[in-house]
Amino acid sequence: MGRYRLRLCVLLAACLLVLAACGEETPPPPAPLPTPTPSASPAPEPVEFALASYPGSSFHPAAGDNRTNLNLGGLLYEGLFALDQQFQVRPVLCQSYTVSEDARAWTFVLKPDVSFSDGSPLTAAVAAAALEEARTSPLYASRLADVTAVRPGEGSVTITLRTPNGNLPALLDIPISKGGGERPLGTGPYLLEETEEGLRLRARPDRAGTLPREVIPLYGVQAADELIQAFDTRAVALVSTDLTGSSALGFSGSYETIDYPTSTMVFVGFQTERGPCRDSAVRRALQRAADREVMTSVLLARHAVPAALPAAPGSVLYHDDVAQAMSFSPAEAEEILSAGGWLPEGEDGVRQKGQERLELTLVVSGDNAGRVALAEQMAETLKNLGMAVTVRRLPWESYLEALSRGEFDLYLGEVRMTADFDPSALMAPGGVLNYGGYAAPQVQEALDSFRAASGQARTLAAKNLYRRLAEDPPFVVLCFKNWSVLIQWKQISGLTPTQQNIFDNFAQWNIARYSRRS
Repeated sequence: MGRYRLRLCVLLAACLLVLAACGEETPPPPAPLPTPTPSASPAPEPVEFALASYPGSSFHPAAGDNRTNLNLGGLLYEGLFALDQQFQVRPVLCQSYTVSEDARAWTFVLKPDVSFSDGSPLTAAVAAAALEEARTSPLYASRLADVTAVRPGEGSVTITLRTPNGNLPALLDIPISKGGGERPLGTGPYLLEETEEGLRLRARPDRAGTLPREVIPLYGVQAADELIQAFDTRAVALVSTDLTGSSALGFSGSYETIDYPTSTMVFVGFQTERGPCRDSAVRRALQRAADREVMTSVLLARHAVPAALPAAPGSVLYHDDVAQAMSFSPAEAEEILSAGGWLPEGEDGVRQKGQERLELTLVVSGDNAGRVALAEQMAETLKNLGMAVTVRRLPWESYLEALSRGEFDLYLGEVRMTADFDPSALMAPGGVLNYGGYAAPQVQEALDSFRAASGQARTLAAKNLYRRLAEDPPFVVLCFKNWSVLIQWKQISGLTPTQQNIFDNFAQWNIARYSRRS
């Protein structure tokens, strides 16, 4: 592989596999996977409802890179669509849409009489410009990689795709903003303003009566340790974090945890071009060798949901009957291996097929304790099935290079899938994350049908694709991660956070009557 190709693969992998907190300093190593325990003491005296922000960082919803500021975007900006916790689409700025027969051209009609916080109207030209900007944004470029053109019309925006996608609206929860700079205008319920006391969010006059707070002060921080202190001292009401991530922040004290589903999939990938995993029997056995319940409940402290299919378990695409056929069963795994000719041989009990021993190298990034624990648990299970497994813990850059060079039999990976749950990047020929060289014409045909289908037909096409994957798997799905909103104890209720917007349905939140600090 040429130096340029390797560098490109590493860059793409870094964009798609890294889920570290954007724009915040790396905090000290946290305690392993904290799970707060409800306090038996009375609720503390409420204080002023305030949210954290990084005043020196950008608030731009597409060009910004600070996760705390991006979270505030849920109160400032809106997209053509929004997704709920089951990844179902609901229209927001879009009134209706039409799609061509080949699912490559979509026209979205904008809602009339929508304005930005300065009173200027939402126009097709502004919406198209925001989507064009997102196409080159590190946050959204990968999900819009198939878009070839975005054109404004008379009150509508037409998006043209390179390949069919029957569920394009699931990718269009992208915030629409107007104007450049670090604080562009939005159509959301609040506007960002600067006062002598600092930044704050103020409800727009036409929505003030429907919101739980007319004014929300923003508590300024400059680094992760300041954010931790602000929450621990109750200067801010809530924070959002990945409690299993490499950069999980070490919050303490008494707080409640509200988990919400994400499209972040944890999986084991295969080297299918050489070695034992070129045999589909070995890969099918590995599907049955993953104890997903132990992985999520013990190793990830229930901040993940067991899954055997490449779709979040709460989505309509997830088929429990197909997933059951891939569930943990050491007996089934042994039977599959034996039927495939992999039999225990020699004193060490390692299985062989002819002269080939079932010896596997499992590569994992050593920078994340949770993923290392998952890899070691998987390796222990495989050893009990007669496989000789070596776990290689590598620094992040070395891990990416090993994947790009194909130097593995198995690797433990984590990827934030797009909300249409298209697995093409992981399994299609030429897919940027298809490190194992997987290629299967019948599976590719099922994948193409899934991508093009919409509505109920997409659900059925997903089932057909997953059945194909069960027969000839390119990877083993372990779970989908949850992220968490941490809130001050007994101060807020009614939260329904989503992956894109932790403030989703904010008008229905119940916030305790905070008194101003003395």
